[in-house]
Amino acid sequence: MNEPRRLAAVAVELPEGMTPPGTRGQVLHAALALFAEYGFHGTSIRDIARRVGITSASLYAHYPAKADILAALVLLGHQELHTRLQRALVTAGTSPGGQLAALVRAHVLAHADYPLLATVANSELHALTAEQAAPALALREQSRHLLLEVLRHGTATGAFTVADELLAAVAVGSIGLRVAAWFGPDQPYTREEVADAFAEFALRIVDATTARERQR
Repeated sequence: MNEPRRLAAVAVELPEGMTPPGTRGQVLHAALALFAEYGFHGTSIRDIARRVGITSASLYAHYPAKADILAALVLLGHQELHTRLQRALVTAGTSPGGQLAALVRAHVLAHADYPLLATVANSELHALTAEQAAPALALREQSRHLLLEVLRHGTATGAFTVADELLAAVAVGSIGLRVAAWFGPDQPYTREEVADAFAEFALRIVDATTARERQR
């Protein structure tokens, strides 16, 4: 596998239908590229305004402060992921194994499709105040609950063998996080191949194969 690529080389993309139109959306695109490359604290309002092609004063008419831009991006990233996880569960059926695989695939694909957004939403969250981060953290907790419920249901029905569901949730939830840092067209895998492989890894974490064998 190739070395992790520079984030600056990745296309700046935001979810369609969720990104505000006009200048507000342009500001988010510009800030996303800069935050991913230089970090929140290494980027100034002037840098963002210059990339959009507006003055700093004009930018402030759309976002009162730089932190408000970051908060919008962080929330957007968490909204996109949570929406994908919910959609995955709806179409996954009732099998705990199928539900777990669907959640992991959705998680991986979100990080593969929007690597810059995923990186900024995770690595720059600490720069926000508790109040600014609250909406995104609430969505993160809801997403965590979706996974925990699947793990608990799988354990209760014998589909999974899990000694500690909370730790299992941490392990499974961590699987896709680094995808944003290395996946790209230079890799010898498609996004679907990575998602399928990681889903299988997650099933091994919960010992799904052994659980199925014991039920025979």
